Amino acid sequence: MPKLQVGTLADEVMLYGDPERRRRLLARAADAGLDHLFVADHVSFHQGIGMDGLVQATIATSIEPRLPVYVGIYLLALRRVAPVARQIATLCRAAPGRLILGVGVGGEDRHEMEVCEIDPGSRGRRTNECLEVLRALLVGEPVQYAGEFIQLEDAWIRPPPDPPVPLTVGGRSDAAVRRAALLGDGWLATWCSALRFAEVVARIDELAGEAGREGVAWRHGLQTWCGVDADRDKARAFVADGMEQLYRIPFERFEKYTPHGSAEEVAEFLAPYVRAGASDFNITAQAASSEAALDATAEIRERLITLTAQS
Repeated sequence: MPKLQVGTLADEVMLYGDPERRRRLLARAADAGLDHLFVADHVSFHQGIGMDGLVQATIATSIEPRLPVYVGIYLLALRRVAPVARQIATLCRAAPGRLILGVGVGGEDRHEMEVCEIDPGSRGRRTNECLEVLRALLVGEPVQYAGEFIQLEDAWIRPPPDPPVPLTVGGRSDAAVRRAALLGDGWLATWCSALRFAEVVARIDELAGEAGREGVAWRHGLQTWCGVDADRDKARAFVADGMEQLYRIPFERFEKYTPHGSAEEVAEFLAPYVRAGASDFNITAQAASSEAALDATAEIRERLITLTAQS
C-alpha cells in the first residue's frame, strides 16, 4: 500500500493574505511534516464565489517549494482540455513531481455549469471524454480524437510532465467509480463511510481487471472536513459554521461523515479509512485560527500514522 499522505487545505489566508503571513503559514505546514497542500476549484459557485485550482496550485508551489499540491477536485469538464494540458505541463516544468490532480463532475450548483455554457446533464459524459483526452495529451505524443464533445487532430503538448501527474477521480456515484477504475490513478472519496470506501476500492480493482488495466499504482484518498478543539462543542461549531457558509446546507446533512473534537478523536475517526485502502487524506480543518488548524492537521497525521501502524 502507498505511504500515508496527509495534506491541509491551502485556504484564502495562506494564498491571498498578507505576503509575509502566507509565507510563514506555508512554511509552518512544511515544518510540521505535512505531506502536501490541497486546493479547491470552482468557476462560479453559489452566487459567484470561486477559486481556480491550477492557479492556486501555481501560487502555492511558488511560495513553498517543499510541498506538493493536490487539486481536489478540478472541474475539468468546464474547460477546454488542450489549454488545461498546457497549464499542467507548464506548472510541472517549474515544479516537477509536485502536482496531483483530482478530477470530478461537481454538481452541488448546477448553475455553475450553465455559466460555463455546459449542459449539466452532459457533465458525466464530458468528464469521461476530457479525462481520456487529458491523459493522452500529457504523454507528449500527437493525439487524434473524435468524440461527442471533443474533436482533435494532431493535438500535441510538449514537453510532457516528468514525472507524470497522478490523475485521481472524485465522486460517489457508480459512474464516478467506473471512471476512476478505467481512467484514473485512484479514487478521491468524500462523505462516505469506511465500509463504503472499502467496497469501492474492491469494485475499482474488479472493474480495472475486467478492462485489462494492470500495474496501476493506485492512490485512493479521502477528502474531509473536520472541527478541532479540546472542547468538542467548539469543534463542532467551527466545522458546522464553515461548511454551512460554503454549501448553504444544514450541517446535520454532513455530520455523520465529519469528525470533530480533539486531534486524537479525529484521527480515531479516520483510521478505519486507512485500513479500508485510503493512502491520501485532504483535510479541511476548522479551528480557532489558521495556525491552529495547521497544527491540528499535523497532529492528526502523527496520530493517524501511530494508530494504523499498530493495526
